[in-house]
Formats: sequence, C-alpha cells, structure tokens
Amino acid sequence: MRRSGDILLEICVDDLAGIEAAMKGGAGRVELCSALPLGGLTPSFGLMNLAATFDIVCNAMIRPRAGDFVYSEEELDVMLADIAAARSAGLAGVVLGASLPDGRLDRFALETLVKAADDLDLTLHRAFDLVPDIAEAVELAVTLGFSRILTSGRAKSAAEGLDGLKQAMTAARGRISIMPGSGIDHRSVGAVRALGVTEVHASCSAPAETPPERIAVFGFASPSARRTDPAKVASLRKALDA
Repeated sequence: MRRSGDILLEICVDDLAGIEAAMKGGAGRVELCSALPLGGLTPSFGLMNLAATFDIVCNAMIRPRAGDFVYSEEELDVMLADIAAARSAGLAGVVLGASLPDGRLDRFALETLVKAADDLDLTLHRAFDLVPDIAEAVELAVTLGFSRILTSGRAKSAAEGLDGLKQAMTAARGRISIMPGSGIDHRSVGAVRALGVTEVHASCSAPAETPPERIAVFGFASPSARRTDPAKVASLRKALDA
C-alpha cells in the first residue's frame, strides 16, 4: 500500500508480463500500451480487458499511430472508440494528447476527447513536450480537467529537462500533477525527486531474450526488443523511498 507522502511510481508496459513485473517491483500504477519502442500506442481491447483484472491501477494509452500528434477527424473517431473500449474494459483512466502543426496543444481535439473520457482519470502525454509555451499548455491542461501531465520538460530525458519541469511545476501551482518521465532510473531519479514531484513515470526495461534465429529471420520479433524488469522497478522504487 502506498503511504502518505510517497512518490507514486508509474510503469509503462505493453504486455501482461509487464504488468506482473511492475507489480512485483512495487509500482503503483501502470500505463498500458502496445508498441513501446514507438513511444506507446493504444493497447488491444483484449489486453485492456485482462489488465483490468490485475490488482493495480491501469491507464490505457490512446494513440492510434506512431509519429506526430496532429490527428485527422477519422483518427479522432478511432481515439473516441478506443476511449469507449477502455471504459468498457473497466480501466481507471486514459492517457492522451493532440497537437496543432505548430506544436501547440489542439484545444478542439482535446475537448472532444476529454468529453468522451469524462468519467475516467486523465493524463496528458508527451505531446506536451512539443509545445512552444509551457505555461500556456499547463493552463489549458488544467482548464480541460487533466489529472496530470507526463513530460520530460521538453528535453530528450527528464534529467536534461529539469528547467522545463520546474517551469511546468511553477505554472501548475499545485492544480495539476507534473509527472516527469523519459530516461528515469534509480541513478537519475534523485534530481527529479528533488523538484517535489508526487509521481514519476518510467519504463524500467531491459533487453529481452534473443529470439530464435528463424523467428528473427522472418521478422516476427525484433532483436532489440525490451521487457519490463522487476528488479529495475524495485531499484527505482527503493531510490524513490530513500
């Protein structure tokens, strides 16, 4: 059980083994995805259904494709259907974002998606890291009712984006959680923890076993695939508690 004052640890996973590893290592919440090497896409309805049976909070990524976050009307329709699937599966929340071509958050698209997810926990994902104005983006996220913003502070990693994270927290003024993510492990989390955050996002992954040669030859598995490592989750949990 999470104690008052603890920093919640969220782990992104893309299969059932990842959920089990996150739980074993002491995570408090899971971001459920598919295709983590692409930054995470929407998980299947089957995975959502099974994830809901685990004794851990699961929020589903709602992202219909890899690439940018500028979505067409048809793609928004797909996202609306995926939000409905997450609710039907019994998941706690959804993780989503949408951008304009200049990187600003797409207010119209987000209003549409948030309205569809009004009974679910809401995380604004790293589309936030493309915005030109941090304070403006935080204000919109607050207005729309997001619970948190997942961000690296507009840098490649959270450790490199400390200034951006500080700016986001200053703009948030306690009205919304700023959840650092990207490249966080037990060695780098100290600087992030010092900001006074209440939750942290990480993958805690390690290289997967090398696939059999025949499987790799046909392209059925990637030699660079990674899997959630319960030992890495536990090390990060320990560092957060130190």
